[in-house]
Amino acid sequence: MKIPIAWVDAFSDVAFGGNPAAVCRLDEPLDDGRMQSIAFELGIAETAYLVPTDDPAAFGLRWFSPAVEIDLCGHATLASAHALREGGTVDGSAPLTFHTRSGPLRAAFAGDTIELDFPADPVTPAPVPASLQEQWPGQVVASGHTDFFTFVVLSSAGAVRAYEPDLTAIAATGAKALLLTAAASPGSGADYVLRVFGPNVGIDEDPATGSAQCSAGPYWASELGRDNLVAHQLSRRGATLYVRPDEDRVGIAGHATTVLTGELC
Repeated sequence: MKIPIAWVDAFSDVAFGGNPAAVCRLDEPLDDGRMQSIAFELGIAETAYLVPTDDPAAFGLRWFSPAVEIDLCGHATLASAHALREGGTVDGSAPLTFHTRSGPLRAAFAGDTIELDFPADPVTPAPVPASLQEQWPGQVVASGHTDFFTFVVLSSAGAVRAYEPDLTAIAATGAKALLLTAAASPGSGADYVLRVFGPNVGIDEDPATGSAQCSAGPYWASELGRDNLVAHQLSRRGATLYVRPDEDRVGIAGHATTVLTGELC
């Protein structure tokens, strides 16, 4: 069975920026082992699998990193919506619903941007985990955890950018990933910055992380006193995300760019 596939750079309006995701459009579900093998073979942060439903605006969606199935992935959801419109499966006139392990997620088109509607994942204050306590001496402003992340706020965007990750120490926290964040520098065009490291899910550093905004967005909305935010992810590839917390939901918007299309044999 040949599987149509699109390679999409999410949260970027140019190729080779943001975060790459592979989007596989299936006629019927594949077994889990095959999906994991494809994700391992492709070797990028996430591979998404779409399955149609009786509703032409709704799809089953699952995400796999090279190592494990992921419960919630923003950039591969944005990439999936983009691939469906670019491939002509949908025309973009109506919002899409994706049925996932994290419940129904929605994506709406607004010109050349796509906004995702995700559940908020608020931060519970807690000390920096023991394995990380020597990583940022004198620079930690706040810390905590969420359902997915160890959450650490540093004193400056420069400290976030300069961090050389100790992946062994990050993995030793037991959390799926570390979310490192700070207020953006004045004049940068952003409200906050972040980086995400996930050695426990097979991703040393994630280039652009939509799901991280489910925690960082509400945190910074509270800290800054506004609810329309711009986030810069300071990975090597770079990414811009537009974040709109709204009670127990978070809107996460951005651009996407198709890099290649083809078929898996």
